[in-house]
Amino acid sequence: MKIRIKSGDTVQVIAGDHKGSEGKVLRILRDKNKAIVEGVNTVSKHEKPSAQNPQGGIVEKEAPIHISNLALLDPTSGDPTRVGYEVRDGKKVRVAKKSNEVI
Repeated sequence: MKIRIKSGDTVQVIAGDHKGSEGKVLRILRDKNKAIVEGVNTVSKHEKPSAQNPQGGIVEKEAPIHISNLALLDPTSGDPTRVGYEVRDGKKVRVAKKSNEVI
């Protein structure tokens, strides 16, 4: 499966429990076809005390969400768009299908 979303992109969730929420992609998990999006799909995780967290306790963190449930936001209008590729000035670039703008 070709992953057209990269870390740092702004995406919108188009399916699932968090449908409609937007955020920035923090990390892409290529082997699982999932992404971690800032502020989306947060879960409570119980952590044991450690050197970094001597108190331990319950920590809120983002869980991965499947790539198929995400749509890249158009840089000009802010609407969800599909991604295409074109060669411009001798370089292969990602292009928003709605506005034909380089991402």
